[in-house]
Amino acid sequence: MDTLEFILKNWMVILDMALEHLVIVVVAVGLAILTGVPIGIAITQNQRVANFVLYIASIIVTIPSIALFGLMIPLLSTIGQGVGWLPAVIAILLYSQLPILRNTYTAITNVDPALREAAKGMGMTSAQRLAKVEIPLAVPVIMAGVRTAVVMNIGVAAIAAYIGAGGLGVLISRGISQTDPRQLIAGAIAVSILAVVADWGLLKIQKMLTPRGLTR
Repeated sequence: MDTLEFILKNWMVILDMALEHLVIVVVAVGLAILTGVPIGIAITQNQRVANFVLYIASIIVTIPSIALFGLMIPLLSTIGQGVGWLPAVIAILLYSQLPILRNTYTAITNVDPALREAAKGMGMTSAQRLAKVEIPLAVPVIMAGVRTAVVMNIGVAAIAAYIGAGGLGVLISRGISQTDPRQLIAGAIAVSILAVVADWGLLKIQKMLTPRGLTR
């Protein structure tokens, strides 16, 4: 009851923190999409390069999030941005690369060769085949990678509060430091709800972007 009372009294503050939290994740994952999808498409042309890129992305994901945030501090302190919003975005961008890269690579390489040959037979260039055949067919798998990245990094972004990035992690960190279970539970519940809502919203977007023929 104490936790519920705390949430009801501070729901506007929690909402502001949730929006701040969401902005960090949206910016980071948005940049990851702009970089990861083209790279994922490009590495389909060379198996060795693909293995190397995916291996590096896998290594980055294995780095503990608190350690990665900590590494950002000395690196970005040289430009006066050691703590705050920027290191959080960069760290989450790095964490987002693996699911987006891997799903894009897998989706493009698994396009039915017969469809590629049919597109060639229609006189399409490589760029036209990619834009009109391969990417539309790959959308569901690519979006699944984006959903994974968003849900995963909503949790990771909570740790960014320890480097001054704000968001719902502030509630969790205060709950721990002040031994206040109300703030801790409220922050954890808010992060979970945000992840569920974000995944649901991205699922709707995925269905909108998926070609009608694939949804039947």
